[in-house]
Amino acid sequence: MTSSTASTGGLFDTPFSIGATVLAAVAALLGILFAWTGYSAAGTEEATAALPLLGFQLNILTGFVGLLFGFLIALVALVAALYMEPGFGE
Repeated sequence: MTSSTASTGGLFDTPFSIGATVLAAVAALLGILFAWTGYSAAGTEEATAALPLLGFQLNILTGFVGLLFGFLIALVALVAALYMEPGFGE
């Protein structure tokens, strides 16, 4: 094996992978917040809810779309954290 194929990488090996892992966690939590806010609006009479601190009006559909966007960003960031090479000069 050469030195470039011996390293498999990981979530906490380099500063880039640490940052990408943190981004993935934050994006997943924001997606869950969007979904929860949209879901909590489903039981009210006006069927909209405001996202805390931002004030966007959400219903269950827009909350679910926010969840999917958050999970997509989290998935891309995790793949980048796992498979990104450490650098060109090594």
